[in-house]
Amino acid sequence: MVGLERSTYYDIKHHRPSDREIRHLLLEDVIAGIYERSRGTYGIRRIKAALEIEQGLIVNYKLVLKLMRRLGIQGVPGPKKGRKNLVNAATNGDLVKRNFSASRPNELWLTDITEHPTREAKVYCCCVLDLFSRKVVGYSISRHCDSDLVNGAVSMAAASRETSTTTIIHSDHGSQFTSWAFSRNIARIGLSGSMGTVGDCYDNAPMESFWGSMQIELLNQKKWRSVLELSEAMADYIENFYNAQRRHSSLGYLTPDEFEAKQQTTQTILI
Repeated sequence: MVGLERSTYYDIKHHRPSDREIRHLLLEDVIAGIYERSRGTYGIRRIKAALEIEQGLIVNYKLVLKLMRRLGIQGVPGPKKGRKNLVNAATNGDLVKRNFSASRPNELWLTDITEHPTREAKVYCCCVLDLFSRKVVGYSISRHCDSDLVNGAVSMAAASRETSTTTIIHSDHGSQFTSWAFSRNIARIGLSGSMGTVGDCYDNAPMESFWGSMQIELLNQKKWRSVLELSEAMADYIENFYNAQRRHSSLGYLTPDEFEAKQQTTQTILI
């Protein structure tokens, strides 16, 4: 009782938690679990959405914020938004023209390359993103940034999806995508190639958004020792977190896998 008024001591000793306090404690446990599964990346909105979708709990935004602060957790900050570059005119090969919309799977694929250093060497990753569900449907990781890298990602996507000549694959004007080997590969598969304007990241904006998420949620989290360590982490991020667990605001906070499963269910019901 040292340092406490007698009345305060007995108030603490005999305090019975209210139903509200118990509910908040239980919510803290659920929120902590969601945050841990998000690999420490989710902010208030995604945690609020996960509570509703996964647990069926409708929780006030301010309460989620309060409990996250009590737990000492916060989401990773999003990428900084710059001014859009609207100067470049579209090229003849641009079938998209910044109209980033898709009404069904395999209508519009986006592809691009990113790189990140390790103490050993740089690692290059090429991904193919299905715009309809924001799902990564093909990827390739290598020490070398060449046509084999991009062809590996596209071939993986084609092997796992149903494509046709109406499937557009959109890229920038990087040498890997303008190479004869890449052009031959997409022709062999039966895809329609498309390229944005030169030097303009906004002509592949959803792909840049994906790289921004990977940069913040994975690549910037630590210093990478080796090519193998980072390659395995990239593959794990894509397959086990981004496609399967990460909730997207553009998909109504569903994951890409959930969004595609919902679309397939809807199609079955209509049939």
